[in-house]
Order: sequence, then structure tokens, then C-alpha cells
Amino acid sequence: MTLPTLVARPRAWLKPLAASLLLTSLAAAIPMTALAQADADARAQASPTASSAPQATPSAQTPQNGQNAQTRHARHAGRGNHPGDASGMPRPARSGTAARTAGSSNATATAATPLSLERVYADPPLQGRTTRQAELSPDGTWVSYLRPSVTDSDQLELWAQPTAGGEPRRLVSADEVLGGRRQQLTEAERMALERKRISQGGITGYQWCGPDGRTLLFPLSGDLYLVRLTEQGPQAQRLTNDPDVPEQDPTCSPDGSQLAYVKSGNLWLQPLQTQGAARALTTDGTGTRFWGLAEFIAAEELGRQRGYWWSPDGRRLLAFRVDESRVPVKTRAQIFADRTTMTQQRYPSAGSPNAEVTAWVLDLAGEGAARAVPLAVPAEAEYLPRAGWFADGTPWLQWMTRDQRRLVLTEFKAGGAAGGAVAGDPLALQGRVITEERDDAWVEVQDDLTELPARRLSGQPALLWSTEASGRRQLVLIDRVTGRRMALTTEPEPVAYRVCSSGDRVVYAAARDRGRSRELFAVDLAGRARPLAGQRERQWRDARADGDCSRLLVTRSAWGEPPRLFLQDLDTGTAPVALPGDLPDPLLAKVVPTPEVIEVTAADGRTPLNAFYFAPLDGRPGLHPVITLAYGGPGVSTVGWSWHRDTALIAYWQRRGYGVFTLDTRGMANRDRAFTRAHARSFGVNEVADLFAAVRQLPQKRAGIDARRIGFFGWSYGGFLAVRSMLDDQTPFAAAVGGAPPTDWTLYDTAYTERYLGLPTDAAGQPTAPYAQSNLVDRVSLLKHPLMVIHGTADDNVLFEHTLRLSEAFQKQSVPFEMMVYPGKAHGIAGRGARLHLYRTVDAFFARTLQAPTQPSSTQPSATLQSPATH
Repeated sequence: MTLPTLVARPRAWLKPLAASLLLTSLAAAIPMTALAQADADARAQASPTASSAPQATPSAQTPQNGQNAQTRHARHAGRGNHPGDASGMPRPARSGTAARTAGSSNATATAATPLSLERVYADPPLQGRTTRQAELSPDGTWVSYLRPSVTDSDQLELWAQPTAGGEPRRLVSADEVLGGRRQQLTEAERMALERKRISQGGITGYQWCGPDGRTLLFPLSGDLYLVRLTEQGPQAQRLTNDPDVPEQDPTCSPDGSQLAYVKSGNLWLQPLQTQGAARALTTDGTGTRFWGLAEFIAAEELGRQRGYWWSPDGRRLLAFRVDESRVPVKTRAQIFADRTTMTQQRYPSAGSPNAEVTAWVLDLAGEGAARAVPLAVPAEAEYLPRAGWFADGTPWLQWMTRDQRRLVLTEFKAGGAAGGAVAGDPLALQGRVITEERDDAWVEVQDDLTELPARRLSGQPALLWSTEASGRRQLVLIDRVTGRRMALTTEPEPVAYRVCSSGDRVVYAAARDRGRSRELFAVDLAGRARPLAGQRERQWRDARADGDCSRLLVTRSAWGEPPRLFLQDLDTGTAPVALPGDLPDPLLAKVVPTPEVIEVTAADGRTPLNAFYFAPLDGRPGLHPVITLAYGGPGVSTVGWSWHRDTALIAYWQRRGYGVFTLDTRGMANRDRAFTRAHARSFGVNEVADLFAAVRQLPQKRAGIDARRIGFFGWSYGGFLAVRSMLDDQTPFAAAVGGAPPTDWTLYDTAYTERYLGLPTDAAGQPTAPYAQSNLVDRVSLLKHPLMVIHGTADDNVLFEHTLRLSEAFQKQSVPFEMMVYPGKAHGIAGRGARLHLYRTVDAFFARTLQAPTQPSSTQPSATLQSPATH
């Protein structure tokens, strides 16, 4: 499960059942034009007149991915960074009296500022129009990004600005290209966007084409386009014209002269610098067999969104062929208000067969179909999470066993050891193992592999790799010939990911402040590391680089400070320079809450957990209710010094008279290996025990909390945690909301579920303990307090079937609960109207069940939003 987050690694990101609902912004804000009046109008309509007491009018936790921000998303989805001081040493987080003082100061400054849910989820957003997919051009002269339209933030446009200075400019929009025609997406394209956690329309992806930094490629409404940066301005060119059969996953060759894409299940090649026609490289694609696209498991759970890779010289493709014929078919009823659409989806649930994925090298010489040579991949290689080429033209794969306890890096060449040919093909490229990772819980896939030409070992460029063998993720050098390893980094906290490398320099991101902060470092090949210039404590930084690792595009955020883009020149060693940025609504600075660091301990009595508390700001004396926000699942963290999109929601709830408590339990990301493996063979155990322990400690840490009125809100895995917490005789919660909850893990997909729980049945066909223990359907009789379950009927991640099974079990035992269903909505409940309705519903539920001191205004939904079943 993936979740997109500010730090979500491109593999994921992120992702444990990660919800777009609890999503973090992935990039920084860029200047917008002529929005000041629109902002003022929105504030005037949404906010009541200020008074000495907050006027509560209608006005979740953002998962932070714990791995590579370049690849997942997720998985999705990571964040909170606490950079060090000038010496590079992290400073301790404030706690105790200092933290409480900070919270009190914030209360005085912001309690009188009203905030409505309408404004929290209005367009434009409080944090400004944030960008996504920010990139440096290959030559480092441009910064490109996708930015929401001024007239509709659900529509993305392609923008760029010169790095040498100058105003950003819009390159192209969907309206300009389509001439007002409605954007069309096939079901396959919609599912691909869902895998990437993209809920907006318009131009949803792009890439630089060629090394000169003058041409960009983008897909739109089933066809492909180029936009060229010329002296006369940007010029768009349509490359294909067959919207009924879309071209998917296009990529340019390294020199920009050719274009590859997938169409009707086959790979195609099209010249860009001549007038030649496109040709099919493969011809055997069918309804269940396709080339060059990532299968569901790779895209959803392994952070691989691609199924083919160009060789360095552009003469060959390393391509995967996927056969889904043995994968079970799930019939999903996408229930809309006016229709029901039946969708057949190949969905490998736990214990069922996966798609068969084979690897091939396609020779692009000649005409017609390409000559295809198979790679002799071992039969035990259930998953192929990563692939690519070394600079000498040798293809490599990372493959994993089904239990994901072994990951192997293998290179493939002609000849070699016997016995590995594919289907008896004597021409198959044979594999040679370079290195491997083993873990008795599971191996985390990483994106740090690269060659270091400046350091040669056994006559070959050294390989950079990351490993958790020491107990925390660190970078190592590997001899490609012998497999010998040498440690490169020795950080006290885990490395997050490699940013780039050039010469004797490697740039990487690493956790700080017990995973609540992220800092950027450069290390030479002798292991001497230093923090990059211009960093300060309690921030979160991610970076992307130009082609030669001389310039970084840094995304910086902090709690209450939306992400912003900076350029940093690594050769001069100077501090990063801010790019012109989109200014947040001035209201944000007035309402942004200051977190108090709360030191709580896990249920084991010794492991410190990361937690924030936000005091109520209604100004009333006495005890107050608390809303707890947590995710609880693997691969994600939510408590950190980064921007979170739930910041304004927390501020709104403070004004409604709630305290808000956020928590990362054991098993979550950005900590050492022992901490992150807490979910091994158990869901609903350690994280539930930690949650209960922390909530019981909270009233001892902070005065004014009514321990009888503590609620919980979670989405996706957090939704599972919400429901599981209520189905427990020892629950400390008075009420909970669970969104898109997995309720029976045998229904969830193979790679995610089996990674943590193993197979659902043993050799005798009997259910295994981890699945029985985590099944919520069998616990429904334990519900004693109000519970609301929310789900979208078109969710293809956590299928709607999960909630239907739970509902049926409640009804069979006559156990009352509440439920809200969103017709036609997927995992993230996209759309401003639906999103506002969702949070109004949650707000009204907590107002009823936790008896908030400040009641909703007459404009806020009340009983009309609740389901017939009430407590």
C-alpha cells in the first residue's frame, strides 16, 4: 500500500494502505498570478467575524514515507526533518516545560482567529497552490513542475522557470491542447493514476526528452505530445492521434531521437528526429499478456511504475513481459449515484497466484518486431522490483523471493553458467549474483544502486548500495566482481536515500531527531561526510539533482511552513537560494498550530515514541476532549518537523474545543531496523498496544484532558487501526472513525500482506495465526462505543468488500454502528465537494460522540449527515 507524502519515496512511496486523504504535498509552491482577490473573497465568505471567542463554523494525518523520496510514494507518501546546527550535530527536541510554554504562546496568538472547514478545504488552499513533480532539466538550466490551474486546482498545467533567474512561465495546459474538449481516460489509465496517487486531471505527468534541456514529453487524453522551449516561446507538437487506444508510459531514448511507449499491450518505437513511422517491437500482447507496463503488485506495493528501460546507447530495451492469466479476477461494482459499472480487475489477494513476469532484452536494430533475448531469471524470483543497465551495457535485475526475506542483485550476460536458460533457449542471458540482502522479517526495496566511476574496485566502477545489515540503513560500496562491501556512511540515524553522485561525491538524505527531521549530506568516497550548507533544525528537506550532481533542487518545509523550492550549487558550497514562491493565504500564519513534543513510551515500557499534542483554543476552562490521529502501519511516519496537509484541520479542531494528539507507533518509518520491524507476523498487536499505552499516558503529560472523551480518526491502515481499537475490551477511546479500513487481510494483495503476515494458510490448508489474529470481522461483538466506517465504492486498493463484510457481521449480531459511503469514489475520496462533505461528517460525528464544548453553527451539517444507526 502506498502513500504519497512529502517524503514519499518514489517507490511509493507509500505505503501501507496509505490514503490520499492523509496525503502530504510532494513539492514546493511556485508563484501564481492574480489570486489575491480570489483569496480575499474566499476568506470573506468562509470566515465569520472575529470575536473574543472562536466562532465555530463549518469550516488526517499525513503519512510520511520512510524510504526514498525519489521513487516511492506513497510510499508514499515520510517527513519531519530536524537538521542540525552549524556543527552538523542534531539538537534535542523541546519537551516538558519548554514545549508547554511554546503551546501556551501559540494559544494566545491564534485563539481569536476564526477558521471554518469550508476555508480549510477551499480553492485555492491555505498553503497556496503547491506544485508536484518538480525536476531540473538535464542541463540544469530550467526547473519544471506541474502546477494547479488558477481557475481550477483540480487541473494540472506544465510550468517551467529558468534557474538563472526570470519569471516562471506556463508551457502548456490541457485546455489549450484539447481546445475545450473533455479529457478522456480509459479504465487502465485511471487505475495507473490511482497507483501513483494522482487524483487531479489535466497534464498529470511529463519528462525531459534528450540531454539539451529544451524538449519535454507529456501524455494527455490518450495521446502523446512534445513541447519545445524556443526563442519564440513554448511550442507544442502532437505525436500520436488515436485517443481510443491510448499510448501509455512513454519514454525518450537517452539522446532524445526516439520514443518508446506501450499500446494495446505491446511496445512500440517511434522516431522523433525523422519522419519515419512507428513500429511495433512486440506483437503478442493480449488481454492478459502485456509488455512494458508495471503489473498491479509492482506499481502498488513495490514502487516500480515502469516495465522497460533504455540501454545507455539507446540501441536496446530491457523489457518485462507480464502474463496475468493465472491471477484471480475480482469483479468490482463501481456504484455511482446514477449507474453501476462492473469492472473486472486482476487482483492477486494474499495466498493467490501472482502475475508471471519475465525479462527480455529487445534489439532495436532493423525493421519490424525486435529480436527478443530472454534473461535466465531463477524460478524463485517471485518479484522483480528494480531493473536497469550498467554503463558498460550490461542489464541487471533486483529480484525477491515471495516471502521477501531475500533480495538479490544480479547482472546478465551471454554465456555463463549452464542451467538457467528460459524455456530451453540457449541464447538466454545468464545471471551472476553481485550481492544480496537477507532479513528474517523482510527486506526493504531500495533505489540507491548506482555506479561510481571515480572509485574502481577489481577494475570495475564501484557500486553504491544501501543496506540495513548494521541495524540501520547505511550506504556501502560494493566490488562488482567480488561482492566485497565497504561502509561509506556511519550516521547514528538511518540514511533515507541517495540523491545523486558525481566524481568522489555522494549526496544523500538522512533522518535526524529520532526520525522527526531530515537533513542533506555530502560524503566523499573515503567516508568523510558533512551536512550541506544552509540547513537548520526542525526542518524537512528532500532533493533532486541535475545530470552531473552539481546543482540540487531542494524542497524544504517545516511544521506550519508549506514546502518551498530552493536551488543549491554543490560546487560552490553556498547555501540554497529560494526560488520565487507562491505565498500562502495570510490566514495560515494566524491559525497554524504549534506542536508540543510529548514524550511517551511504547507498551514495552522502554521504547520512546514520537508524539505531538495540540492544545484546545476555545478559551473555556475545564477538561477537554481529544482527537487522536495515527496511521500505525509500516513504511510511513506522521509525526515530524515537516509541512502536513492536516495542519489547518488540526487548527480548526483546536478552535472547536478539542486537543489533538498525533502519534507514531512501533513499526513505522524513519527509525532503525528493530523499530521498523514491529509488524513482522502481526497486524493489530504492537501498534494497538502502543496506541493504548500512549493515550493513557497523555493525561499524565498534559493537564486539561478528559480521559473519558478521547476519540480516534484514521484512514487506510489507520482505518484498520481505528476499527481494531474499538473492537477491544481495553480500548481507551470513546469514539472512532475508520476510513477505507482493511477488515480481512486475506482480501488484500499478495506482496503487501505476505511481506508482513506471511501466507494465509499453512501446508495443511489451515488459517495461519497472523491472519486470524488481525481479522476484524470476528471481533464485532466487542464494539461498545460509537464507531463510524467510511469507504468509497470504487476503491481498487482496499476493496469496498472489506467494509461490506464488516457491515454484514455487525448486522448479523445486531451491533449498531455508523457508516458513510461515497459513490464512485476510490481510495482517496477525490473532489473538493466530497472531501469537504467527508470532513463535515467526521466533525459532526465527533461533536455528537465526544460532546465538544463548542457546537456547530447553523450552517454546519448535523443529524442529516449521520446514518440511521446511532448510539
